[in-house]
Amino acid sequence: MTGTILIADDHPLFRQALAMAASAVRPAARIVESANLMAALNEAAVADDLILILLDLKMPGAEGYSGVALLHSEKPGVPILVVSSADASQAARNAVRFGAVGFLGKDAGLSAIEAAITDALAGKRIEVPKDDVIDPVAAQIASLTPTQLKVLLGVMEGRLNKQIAYDLGISEATVKAHMTSILKKLDVQNRTQAVLAAKALGINLVHA
Repeated sequence: MTGTILIADDHPLFRQALAMAASAVRPAARIVESANLMAALNEAAVADDLILILLDLKMPGAEGYSGVALLHSEKPGVPILVVSSADASQAARNAVRFGAVGFLGKDAGLSAIEAAITDALAGKRIEVPKDDVIDPVAAQIASLTPTQLKVLLGVMEGRLNKQIAYDLGISEATVKAHMTSILKKLDVQNRTQAVLAAKALGINLVHA
């Protein structure tokens, strides 16, 4: 079986290790690599045969779980396996909430990485404890489109509508329309409340 596997990590040597593991599991797959979130999103958007995303939580353009949320929104049917040095007890649960199928520590051996890739490709998901307080917010954020998520992240950075419009290459009116949809989906009344709700993305958390 062919297909494309996307590896998104800003460390070249670790990307190489993940590529070796992915090729061992799926020799016929095309491997593409990205060193930042924007490049990963671009690769995901154009890869019609994408079968797996291997994603680091912390890389240029990504904070907290924004990378998971954005890539899941872009390709909801493609399994995302997070490979990170973050504390697994918390990061695994939150990564799955935002669309990942699994979590693996960067200290895992090659055989463990290959096994996790095999499970992800087979559609297996790790089970994590549910939290009734956080899960509804995660579900709301997961309902946002890729562009809406980008607009929301811009708001969280304190950028004005015209700045967000410039960054995304869209009109200010389109940003306002997206913001209206965001407020509705998050069931909040204003930008401040949207930012507070979106803190569930873990923007203030530092992961590696």
